[in-house]
Amino acid sequence: MVLAKREIMKEKTGTIVKVAGPLIVAEGMANVQMYDVVRVSDRRLIGEVIELRGDKASIQVYEETAGLGPGEPVYMTGEALSVELAPGLIEGIFDGIQRPLTTIYEQAGNRITRGIDVPKLDRQKKWPFQPLVKEGDVLEPGDILGTVQETPAVLQKIMMPPGLSGVVEWIFEGKSTIIDTIAKIRTEDEKIHEIKMLRTWPVRRGRPYKEKMAPDEPMVTGQRVIDTLFPIAKGGIAAIPGPFGSGKTVVQHQLAKWADADIIIYIGCGERGNEMTDVLMEFPELHDPRTGLSLMKRTVLIANTSDMPVAAREASIYTGISIAEYFRDMGYKVAIMADSTSRWAEALREMSGRLEEMPGEEGYPAYLSSRLAEFYERAGYVKCLGSDKRFGAISAIGAVSPPGGDISEPVSQATLRIVKVFWSLSADLAYKRHFPAIDWLQSYSLYSNQMNLFFDGSVASDWSDQVLKTMKILHEESELEEIVRLVGVDALSFKDRLTLECAQSIREDYLHQSAFDDVDTYSSLEKQYSMLKMILTWYEKGESALEMNINFNDIVSMEARNQIARMKYVPENEKEEKFAQIKQALHDEYEILMEGLDENE
Repeated sequence: MVLAKREIMKEKTGTIVKVAGPLIVAEGMANVQMYDVVRVSDRRLIGEVIELRGDKASIQVYEETAGLGPGEPVYMTGEALSVELAPGLIEGIFDGIQRPLTTIYEQAGNRITRGIDVPKLDRQKKWPFQPLVKEGDVLEPGDILGTVQETPAVLQKIMMPPGLSGVVEWIFEGKSTIIDTIAKIRTEDEKIHEIKMLRTWPVRRGRPYKEKMAPDEPMVTGQRVIDTLFPIAKGGIAAIPGPFGSGKTVVQHQLAKWADADIIIYIGCGERGNEMTDVLMEFPELHDPRTGLSLMKRTVLIANTSDMPVAAREASIYTGISIAEYFRDMGYKVAIMADSTSRWAEALREMSGRLEEMPGEEGYPAYLSSRLAEFYERAGYVKCLGSDKRFGAISAIGAVSPPGGDISEPVSQATLRIVKVFWSLSADLAYKRHFPAIDWLQSYSLYSNQMNLFFDGSVASDWSDQVLKTMKILHEESELEEIVRLVGVDALSFKDRLTLECAQSIREDYLHQSAFDDVDTYSSLEKQYSMLKMILTWYEKGESALEMNINFNDIVSMEARNQIARMKYVPENEKEEKFAQIKQALHDEYEILMEGLDENE
């Protein structure tokens, strides 16, 4: 019935009555539904219905509309905007509506030709399908039929479609294209369903799962300021707001490279073309520490630059999250980076204005918050469909680009009401060349308590105690700096001056991390713990020494402090030996200070 309806729909046409940039109004559209895909004019431009009034439909067109005029036809498809899901996604570079940019470049050159129609995924390539079931097996929705080694880093699992269960009548083994039949399933009503590797899914509808669960495991990033002070859980959601030049893109690149995730989905949503060029050039060259291969071997890129049609920007994050859900359903941990949701919200605002909707704050539509929530709430840690116990997770990290760095603007505020981790980037820190420029006084993580308990059990029993001491010292530094600005450092006690010295060491020797240094770019949890422990040990010994009247200058000028400052550059395979030497050197220097005190007495 559905197929018959779609064939009928394709014969029906409407007529353009208004063209307003990327917005087309057509009449004679009584048979379409919201979010149906249509083809505009004889150029066959891709559009999507976003408003219905009587027999008139407002359509956002995902391609340039120059040259269109009233009277031209609009062809109905009867299908929703969908993504194609099959082997061939990994290493793919797509635009906001999943058109393959590499294929388009080979056919049409540097610019996307209007109305170009190419398959989203390669229909000719044959993939090695390895069945995991046999004839006679009873399967339920989500069960794995077989696997395809898509890249050396990713084993794609071909699953039963949601809503379909039955008995395996026939199963294929060998090389097959994504449109060939690989299995035949007999349902309870004795109908035979042919299963292919290629699936389609409407981008605006979340894929089903058995149960959403509370995240209970950290997504380790190797970035010290994040893992130690503001951790994110697998299946968590985070926002990175910050002004121009504060390092949002570099932070997301670091997370893409080092985060403890199986699959990376990177969405360049309305960003500058040169930034996306950097991503497209760098990711294939980046060495993946998890697999030893190129990072692209487990990455999907969605490139939708600021000069592309604005409507496609709005679709790009839905395309990305739908692909992420597909891999989540296989039991993978997926990290999705959206850079940036501010540009996506600007696309919403432009289309809302052209629809003449009542504007909300700063011209954004009143439904801005609900649309943001729709995106972020599709992240999470879930129990997947299927008879086996599979658990998958999507961790969503969205960059926000508030004008002038003012996070009181609507997109930042709407995002903060949804996310649980807030990494606030500071222009002041960036200007001081402190990267990552995450402001430890403004940022927070609502996962901290649970993640710290996890670290207490898996890394060191006093991990959470160290974190509390560190945050206390950094907040004390902020208060003491106010006094120093007013009356000078000489007005402080030696104990307070020691606190300032320790805070400086935490900032410069621990929180500051170079993304371009081969060793410092990533720190394991064990290395993070040992580094911070050494700084706090020096501080605690220093407090004890001050109580025994040891000279303040002798404490802050200890040679061991220089060694502590260089700990970040110690390779992971040498850390145990080198850190033990530094710890011994610190102990010996304090012993010498104590001996000097005894002699003076």
